[in-house]
Amino acid sequence: MLTVVQIRALKPVERPYKVADVDGLYLLVQPSGALLWRFRYRCCGIERKLSLGNFPEVSLVQARRKRDEAKAELDDGIDPVEEKRQRRLKAELAAQTTFALVAEEYIQKMEREGRSPATIKKARWFLELLDGIAKRPIASVTPHELLDVLKRVERRGHHETALRLRSFAGRVFRYGFATLRTERNPADILRGALTIPRVKHHAAIIEPKKVGELLRAIDNYSGRPETLHALRIAPHVFLRPGELRQAKWSEIDFAEKVWRVPAERMKMKQPHAVPLSRQVLYLLQDLRSLARDSEFLFPALHTTKRPLSDNTLNVALRRLGFEHDEMTSHGFRAMASTLLNESGLWHPDAIERALAHGQKDKVRAAYHRGAHWAERVRMAQWWSDYLDQLRAGGEVIKGRFRKRA
Repeated sequence: MLTVVQIRALKPVERPYKVADVDGLYLLVQPSGALLWRFRYRCCGIERKLSLGNFPEVSLVQARRKRDEAKAELDDGIDPVEEKRQRRLKAELAAQTTFALVAEEYIQKMEREGRSPATIKKARWFLELLDGIAKRPIASVTPHELLDVLKRVERRGHHETALRLRSFAGRVFRYGFATLRTERNPADILRGALTIPRVKHHAAIIEPKKVGELLRAIDNYSGRPETLHALRIAPHVFLRPGELRQAKWSEIDFAEKVWRVPAERMKMKQPHAVPLSRQVLYLLQDLRSLARDSEFLFPALHTTKRPLSDNTLNVALRRLGFEHDEMTSHGFRAMASTLLNESGLWHPDAIERALAHGQKDKVRAAYHRGAHWAERVRMAQWWSDYLDQLRAGGEVIKGRFRKRA
């Protein structure tokens, strides 16, 4: 058996030579003076050599322990050389398969599936917030690491963001699991670990007389004409702010009096048709007469290649004196939903379809999409006429209608 003194006394020569220990362990002395530990064994009748490191980085005691571990693997029918190669490949793959790389691949998949630009933008923002685990191999990320990132966001008071961040991370881990890059989803373990904020509904004016005041205030808006028209049209069409401000002229059919919003712009990823009242058609024709060379109905101030920014309408409402806890651009939908339902004139499903709320039952959804179109056309015109009456400060007419049978 070799001793440390003997090993340190070894001298290099012109050619490599071996100095044996016991049980297949030996040192390979290189002409450069390097001392390399090797374990020689036979597997399936073939002689193999396993590298165990260099002396003195790997001591004599450590080399013998590694030899014994390799012999134990042989006893279990495992080839130590092949096992070491597999471990190296797995480590290299893990180092190349970081959370950020898998997340980026997942986001690209979302783009191919037709998710909206706003959704893709938010996903990339979530990835930036997850920088604490971004460079870690996805298979090595622990629940503690992910929770630390989420808690940092939560401590800043962004409770809703932290919840959405956990959900996004969970989708990335599930994608990594489906593509064989990880065997676990730490985000699932953290369900219930974050603070759930109280639900805040979009502020909306729903009292008829105050609706009239709002409409009159909008008529007096002194900002850009495109913003004024967006504010005037918004109460009539029930669209979400993003669906409205990104509208394109190609979606408007003046002859059929319908606005067809493509699926990629809708929250529920289903195409949506909006019947247009006489008032909306007039506003659209007036808007078209502004003659800005843009595919968008409401182009941005400094470029016609982009629509209004996502906060333009809310800023305009603030300028008109309506605070964020009183009225928002999303509040026009709540206004319509509340007053249409209170009128008792319209089938609830027709109102839901007008608001483009999702229907889980696809067969029922297809039926109601067709069954309520005629009613939605009548409802759109009635609603615009009602808004005109409220704007004029006339009698509030909702109480004159009988409830549906």
